[in-house]
Amino acid sequence: MTEDNEQMLQQFFNEAARQQIADNGFTERVIRQLPARTGWFSRLWTPFCISVFAVLFIVFHGWELLAIHFEGMLHSIASQPFTTNMLIMLAIFFGLLFVGTGELISRNADSL
Repeated sequence: MTEDNEQMLQQFFNEAARQQIADNGFTERVIRQLPARTGWFSRLWTPFCISVFAVLFIVFHGWELLAIHFEGMLHSIASQPFTTNMLIMLAIFFGLLFVGTGELISRNADSL
């Protein structure tokens, strides 16, 4: 997008954000009725769950389970016929090519 278009969009959205719609105090009443934000509990819950996961991963030797499943995945890929492996590789290659081309196009469009 050009700089002029960017400035016009920014100006439009800034004006729209400042616009007040007369609703006879409805918005303020609704906001007052909303429940208060959860405080410390929700902020501590995520680190607690991550810590429990890390401890269980270490206690139950999770790295060994991951290695076993990764090895099984590699064996199953290796046991497939060559044509299947080639199709998988082509799909991955063209997927990466598609994503990379899209990224290049978007970078070139931004630099214009």
